[in-house]
Amino acid sequence: MAGAELANGLHESTVAMEEGRGGGDEACRESSEQDGAGSRPMFSVPFVQKIIAEIFGTYFLIFAGCAAVAVNLRTGGTVTFPGICIVWGLAVMVMVYSVGHISGAHLNPAVSVAFATCGRFPWRQVPAYAAAQVMGSTAASLTLRLLFGNAREHFFGTVPAGSDVQSLVIELIISFNLMFVVSGVATDNRAIGELAGLAIGATVLLNVLFAGPISGASMNPARTLGPAIVAGRYAGIWVYFAGPILGTVAGAWAYNLIRFTDKPLREITQTSSFLRSARRN
Repeated sequence: MAGAELANGLHESTVAMEEGRGGGDEACRESSEQDGAGSRPMFSVPFVQKIIAEIFGTYFLIFAGCAAVAVNLRTGGTVTFPGICIVWGLAVMVMVYSVGHISGAHLNPAVSVAFATCGRFPWRQVPAYAAAQVMGSTAASLTLRLLFGNAREHFFGTVPAGSDVQSLVIELIISFNLMFVVSGVATDNRAIGELAGLAIGATVLLNVLFAGPISGASMNPARTLGPAIVAGRYAGIWVYFAGPILGTVAGAWAYNLIRFTDKPLREITQTSSFLRSARRN
C-alpha cells in the first residue's frame, strides 16, 4: 500500500535513508555516500538491513490488510468494509513508525520509483527495494493462503470491479494523492515529521474508503502482485502497475512544484526566477 519516509528523521530518510539533514543535490550526494554510491559497496551491512526492513515491513502491512479482507469474506462481513479501511490505515502508520528510520518505509515499488525520479533515492537501489517489497507481499499472501485456503470467492487481492480504464483512473488519482501527502510530510523540512505516519496512514484509510469498492485501492504494485502470484489470478493486473507508478511519480513532481522556498514572493512569481529555483530544487 503506501509506504513513506517518516517519523523523527523522516526528512532525512527520504534523501539518505539513514542520516544527514538537508535537501536537493547536497542531500542526494550524502545519500549516495551512505548507501554505497560512493566508496562503500552497494551491498553493505546497512543496505542489507534496509532490505530486510522492507521485507518485514511489507510482510506485516500486507498480512494485516489482506487478513482483514480474508476474515471479512470468511465470516460473512464481521470485520465490515469500514473496518478493513481502518486496518489498512493503521497498518501503514505502524510500519512507517517501525521501520521508517531504517529503510524509509517505502513498502511500495511505486514510491521507490517516484522518489528516484526526483533524485531523492538512488536508482541503483530501486530494483533491490522492489524485489524485497514483492517478496514480503508474496510471503504474506502465502501465509494467508495456508491459513484460509484458496477458495476463489475468498480472494483477497485486487481486481477491477468495473472496467479496467475506470480502475486505472481511480488508482492513478489515489496514488497521486498518497504520494503528494508523503512528499509533503516526509520530504519538506517545514512539515511536522513526527506526524508523518499518522498523516500517511489517514490518507491510505481515506483512499481505501472510497476507492476500495471500485479498484480495491491498491496504490501499490506489490500489494496486488503478491496475492496474484499465490492465487494465480492476474486479471487486469496491468492496471495496478500503470496506475500507481504514474500516479506516485506525478504526485511527487506536483509537490516539488509547490515546495517551500525562502525566496520572497515577488521573486518566485517572476518566471525566470521561478524556473531557476525549480532547477535548483
